[in-house]
Amino acid sequence: MPNIRLFSARACPFAHRTRLVLAHKGVPFELVEIDLQNKPAWFDSKLSGYGKVPALEHGQIRLWESAVINEYLDEVFPEPSLLPTDPGERAIARIWIDFANTRLAPAFGKLLRGPVTSEQARTELLELLAYLERDGFGQHSGDGPYFFGTAPSLVDFAIYPWFERWTGLEHYRGLYVPAEHTRIARWRKQVHELQAVREHENTPEFYVQRYASVALPAQKVA
Repeated sequence: MPNIRLFSARACPFAHRTRLVLAHKGVPFELVEIDLQNKPAWFDSKLSGYGKVPALEHGQIRLWESAVINEYLDEVFPEPSLLPTDPGERAIARIWIDFANTRLAPAFGKLLRGPVTSEQARTELLELLAYLERDGFGQHSGDGPYFFGTAPSLVDFAIYPWFERWTGLEHYRGLYVPAEHTRIARWRKQVHELQAVREHENTPEFYVQRYASVALPAQKVA
């Protein structure tokens, strides 16, 4: 039996990140699915200080918050390394993980759950995509397909879950990633080819069904 238990929820993008990191590193773990609409009392009080997934139990260590968990895993299971060795680049990686946490994720949710006709939410998310294309991949990827070039990093796994879920925005909000963002397109295709991603992906239909309760059907925005 593995001595790591990951408390997760299939639809949660934050928990998705940690499943990807564990799978990519080949670390055995027990996956415990948590129903976020009907959470067991023991989960809040004993495992997750915030009552959210993911939460990780590794022996006597209990952690929550995906960015913290993933850095811990990268230190404890260092192969393959998912952060640059240079301190400056490591700091840059953390900035872009924070971008996913504090910019991309809220903008995605705002558009999905907000009014269908919200031009402000659409514009905000499109501007973030342009920023990711230009100042993210454009400045750090070089000729490689991943954020830091030739190998996946915690940044890739921090951002990718929202792009797997993008089908929900396409279906309910008619918003596609603009074709001119060629670096994002190449990155998205390359990350999808990773074995860890294939092992833990959901179908587009899963997200369409999952988001039906929070988003109205797609309508033309004036």
